[in-house]
Amino acid sequence: MLKGIPKILSPELLKVLCEMGHSDRLVIADGNFPAETMGKNAKVIRMDGHGACEILDAILQVFPLDTYVEHPVNLMEVMPGDNVETPIWDEYKAIIAKHDERGEAVVGHYERFAFYEEAKQVYAIIATGEGALYANVMLQKGVVI
Repeated sequence: MLKGIPKILSPELLKVLCEMGHSDRLVIADGNFPAETMGKNAKVIRMDGHGACEILDAILQVFPLDTYVEHPVNLMEVMPGDNVETPIWDEYKAIIAKHDERGEAVVGHYERFAFYEEAKQVYAIIATGEGALYANVMLQKGVVI
């Protein structure tokens, strides 16, 4: 056990977070995201029993967001015609504001298929059991000052 490290962060995930360098990205994927398909060139970490909010909150306790880009956090946009509400986005923004003084201004959006293309290039994908739709979130790592 370590002090000050959220217990949800497994040794495998902590290792991956430590390996990541400035501007490397990771995806916290909802339960519908094709993590294994998108993550063919990434490290895929299974966290099926956990929700995306609790994982995001834990990661942001140890993971600096990039200050050199406008949107170090990106969500997957809802497809036109999908009648889907995304209240989880408000939860994400509150969690982000708790850990980054820039608040929700750091959050951007990718169109669904653009998100998939970006996800193919990330360092790691965390596959969660999150049941909310369009709950995928991409984080870009910054530096510790």
